[in-house]
Amino acid sequence: MTGAAPLVLVYSSHAHHRAEIIAALGTRPAPALPAIEVVETATAAAVVDRLDRGGVSLAILDGEAMPAGGMGVARQLRDEIEPCPPLLVIIARKADGWLARWSHADGWVSHPLDPFELAAAAARLLAPAPG
Repeated sequence: MTGAAPLVLVYSSHAHHRAEIIAALGTRPAPALPAIEVVETATAAAVVDRLDRGGVSLAILDGEAMPAGGMGVARQLRDEIEPCPPLLVIIARKADGWLARWSHADGWVSHPLDPFELAAAAARLLAPAPG
């Protein structure tokens, strides 16, 4: 694969959670994909600003971020950003999947983060569309 590294935005109001997500994601979510570049944001406004500038291949949003949770931010992005990159939300527990669906996220994983599950979900959303 050639070209620029896919840019993955990681949003959480907690630096520790951002670091946990980035560590679990790794530098290459799947062998068939190029290495990724990560940009961190700590506020919902920073997420919107960065996505407005374009070039983001995937946004990973912490559902437990404060004061704006990742699921609410995901729903806002779907309404305001065109084109909107794929959105992956981190939910507190598997039972919160219905909230992730409400947010119009393209995928979700739950805590505790499983690096294999997170990488697989990210790889699925970063993979080029067939055709």
